[in-house]
Amino acid sequence: MMKLWEIFLAFFIPGIVGYGGGPASIPLVENEVVGRYGWLTVHEFSEMLALANSLPGPIATKMAGYIGYMEGGVLGAVVGVFATVAPSLFLMIVLLSVLYRFKDSPRVKKMTALIRPTIAILLGMMAYRFFVTAYEGAGLGQTAFLVVLSYIFMERLKVHPAFVIVGSLIYGAVFLS
Repeated sequence: MMKLWEIFLAFFIPGIVGYGGGPASIPLVENEVVGRYGWLTVHEFSEMLALANSLPGPIATKMAGYIGYMEGGVLGAVVGVFATVAPSLFLMIVLLSVLYRFKDSPRVKKMTALIRPTIAILLGMMAYRFFVTAYEGAGLGQTAFLVVLSYIFMERLKVHPAFVIVGSLIYGAVFLS
């Protein structure tokens, strides 16, 4: 039981003070698992980090799951991942409850009205960067083909986006490798 508490602390503390997301918490996690608890050497941590970076998803939860599993089995992985997301989860619940309490306030309505276009612009910029990256890597013809095909499948045929993504990955592996 003490080991699970140590796993929790090793990932909860970086989750609280690691402002900036997963990449900002990497040195904090290293300090905990290498320096404080000695679960990994620096070399093992760097290899685990390289493996975790090669997989999709947030880096902090991958590190927590892997190290938690190594030190405490399946329950250790669950505790590590929970400890990583717990600070953000708690803050989101608190902030959403405050927003919900004041949802009819003119200030809150104005704030949410200002946030929506900002998010739309950020999503548009992200989509543009993805398009440019795809264009540079695969060329205009391949990129346009995948964009049009994705549009048809998702908007006209109502295929779930996950299937479109898997299909695009298969297409890329077969025709663009």
